[in-house]
Amino acid sequence: MSDASQEQQDPVGIDELLEQVRAGYERVGPEEAATAATEGALLVDIRYAALREKDGLIPGALVVERNELEWRLDPRGSHRAPEATSHDLRVVVICNEGYASSLAVASLRALGLRRATDLTGGFQAWRAAGLPVAL
Repeated sequence: MSDASQEQQDPVGIDELLEQVRAGYERVGPEEAATAATEGALLVDIRYAALREKDGLIPGALVVERNELEWRLDPRGSHRAPEATSHDLRVVVICNEGYASSLAVASLRALGLRRATDLTGGFQAWRAAGLPVAL
């Protein structure tokens, strides 16, 4: 067996990958996300259009499709959103139920957004907590 093949890691399942990713940061609940937003954090909704149309939006959240997230939030990127001002920006990523957002956070942290986190339970937890939703 060659050295290269010995260095390859065994594949992991999605549940193990999520566990590994989430071990690197603290996730926030709905109330903590709402408080963070009032303190200047950027809430970023990565749900696809059909879910936003069906369930509504979090007022003040920046909507960025998942496939554009890294380009829009990289403070040094040529296609960054005006809100992406610094690597120190607190970002709370929100998907529908809190799974895809964890993987998105791993990607943002790899870009140097060290304060990126996600909402446990996603948009559905936000809505269930009775927090504001615009239809």
